[in-house]
This record gives sequence, structure tokens and C-alpha cells, in this order.
Amino acid sequence: MKKLFILALAFTTIQVSAQHQMDKEGKNRMSKYENMTAEEAATTQTKKMTLALDLTEAQQEKIQKINLENAKERKAKMASHKAMKESGEYKKLSDKQKMDLKNARLDKKIAHKKQMKEILDEKQYEKWTEKMEQMQKKKKQKMKSQKSKMKSE
Repeated sequence: MKKLFILALAFTTIQVSAQHQMDKEGKNRMSKYENMTAEEAATTQTKKMTLALDLTEAQQEKIQKINLENAKERKAKMASHKAMKESGEYKKLSDKQKMDLKNARLDKKIAHKKQMKEILDEKQYEKWTEKMEQMQKKKKQKMKSQKSKMKSE
């Protein structure tokens, strides 16, 4: 019985330390992107897309511009959000505000998809679409696990 208890305790300790390490790695990965400039983030994203989709030089230039614009917007939003949190002005949004933000985000997605469709050929666009769907699924799973973690704490 004593051996069983020690074994269970050891297993639990290993489990907890592994989970803690995974959380730490995830935070480190995100801080790398936070410290990047918009230009660096756009260049990195364009290079990844070039490798995945075998982009031509002309396609790379067009996508670089789109990625740079998106990265600048994302950086500005992150900075304003961080400033609001630090100043204490951060407040819950009303249902209407949430809906407006969601619609704006969806409009932006539609416009981005249209731009990509104009730049990429059929095969590249199909591959890009599949990759985006996979990322979306992964994001949803991550959000579910975070929500369940928060509920259990």
C-alpha cells in the first residue's frame, strides 16, 4: 500500500511539473512575437508562406505588403489593449459592442480571403485555405482547454 501511494505521488508530481513546463514554453513563444517589430513579423510570416505555398517573387511582394499592414494593425491593437489594462480603463463590453467587433473581424477576414484569392493560384489558394482551417481548429481546441482550466481552478 505504501509503495502504491509513493508511486501515485511521484506520478502526480511528474504530471504537474510537465504541465507547468508546457505553460511556461507557451508564454515564452508568445513573448517572442510580442517583441518583434511589425516588419519582422510580416517578413517571418511571408517566408513561412513562401515555403508552404511555393510563392513566386511577385506573390511574395504582394503578400509581404498585406502581412505588414496586418502586423501593424495587430501591434497597434495590442498596444492600446495593454495601455487600457494598465490604466484601469479596461471594462467589459456590451453585447452590441461585442457584436460590432465580431462583425468587423469577419469583414476583415472576408477582405483578406479575397485578397489572397487574387494573389494565389488555385492550388496555392486551396492549400492556404486548408492551412487556415487547421489553424482555426487548433485555436478553438486551445481556447476550450484554457476555459476548462480556468473553471477547474
